[in-house]
Amino acid sequence: MDEEKLKKSLEMLDKRLDNIDSVVTALVERVMRQPATIEVTCPKCGSVIQILLTCSIKTASKG
Repeated sequence: MDEEKLKKSLEMLDKRLDNIDSVVTALVERVMRQPATIEVTCPKCGSVIQILLTCSIKTASKG
């Protein structure tokens, strides 16, 4: 019984990690195209923190 419970827990963890990977990948792809702003609210004081994500790609020049 414990082995089945462990297997189920590992499968749930695997699914969660896949979901996190999908979200991070989508965010990175969006930031590569245009800036994104993330707003985080502090649960203790209620202050809102804005984080602006941008990307700049340096192209290699042949010389």
